[in-house]
Amino acid sequence: MSLFTPPGAAPATAPRPAPPATRKRARFHTLTVEEVRPLTDDSVEVTFTVPAPLADDYDHLPGQYVALRTTLDGVEVRRSYSLCRTPEHRSAEQIAAGIPTRLSVAVKRDEGGLFSTWAQTGLHPGFEIDVMSPQGTFTSGLDDLDGRHVVGIAAGSGITPLMALAHTVLTRSESARFTLLYTNRSTLDVMFLEDLADLKDRHPARLTLHHVLSREQRTAPVLSGRIDEEKLRTILGMLIDPAGVDEWFLCGPLSLVELCREVLADVGVPRERIRFELFTTGDEPRREGRQVEVRAGQRTTRIEVTLDGVSSTVESPVDAHESVLNAALRVRPDAPFACAGGVCGTCRARVIEGSVTMSENYALEPDELERGYVLTCQSHATSDRIVVDYDV
Repeated sequence: MSLFTPPGAAPATAPRPAPPATRKRARFHTLTVEEVRPLTDDSVEVTFTVPAPLADDYDHLPGQYVALRTTLDGVEVRRSYSLCRTPEHRSAEQIAAGIPTRLSVAVKRDEGGLFSTWAQTGLHPGFEIDVMSPQGTFTSGLDDLDGRHVVGIAAGSGITPLMALAHTVLTRSESARFTLLYTNRSTLDVMFLEDLADLKDRHPARLTLHHVLSREQRTAPVLSGRIDEEKLRTILGMLIDPAGVDEWFLCGPLSLVELCREVLADVGVPRERIRFELFTTGDEPRREGRQVEVRAGQRTTRIEVTLDGVSSTVESPVDAHESVLNAALRVRPDAPFACAGGVCGTCRARVIEGSVTMSENYALEPDELERGYVLTCQSHATSDRIVVDYDV
């Protein structure tokens, strides 16, 4: 899942490293489930086998995400999940021998969540599922970690990308430090509890863990109860000195991320040192691909879409209030998207001609908006003709 910025908000990101090579076109490939490992009573880690010929397609940076696609009850379902393990290093011998690599995500059951509920029981070794190539910019500058102090604040399944980030920061530099503030309801809800303990054992002086439990009493009162503004300010005063932090990573629900951003800004943390990612905005994912009919005499908008070097045109009725993505899917079923809620950024494209308005934007940064990039799942045409390019 990429960097998510609430509508109208300023960016909260430090200078971003380039993805491996250039920005990759998001594509699905069918992968096989190698292992399903229970993490808690309601979460699992799912590991996929990546065949050697596809290894480059799934090369990624720690903190990036993939989208999973399957059909449940006759309906296509897509969900995005962050990669929880660092990229596997392949030696020249392994590459030559065609040895496969692995890719892991963690899935936590959401109340009433169709896909996450199914994943707890329906996914098993040998199952095949479509996995999109890694996307997202929720990652750190990895070339200059010496002496840096990175802090992650996570809630629940927000720990997923921070697992990969923490491991990378600590292993790529012997002088870098990582502090994790991780909030859950109880000890039983802590995902990757043993993995975090193992990481702490390997880097006792450079990894600091603060587990905050909202429904379980801890010895230190500051680590008990829900994180609200007062508690966060207390934590920053007692446990984490903002002045000594080089980079912040926030991951969790919108309410926690917004609280942390506001408090950090108030205590003087520059916004360019804060990155954040949302796992949920509280809204249900939208379903794209709904049928729209064009009747004779209707006023329409002409939408031209370029994808993989091929241009297609579709007419969209003005009174249908159809998203650009939905219209594009009628002529290009391979148009990329995942969450369809303005969160993941997979459907990002550039408006070459015409104009659109976006309902939500949790993924694009101001510099991208200035260059004409939009989230097609949230974009609605405001001119009689628009030209959108996914390839730029």
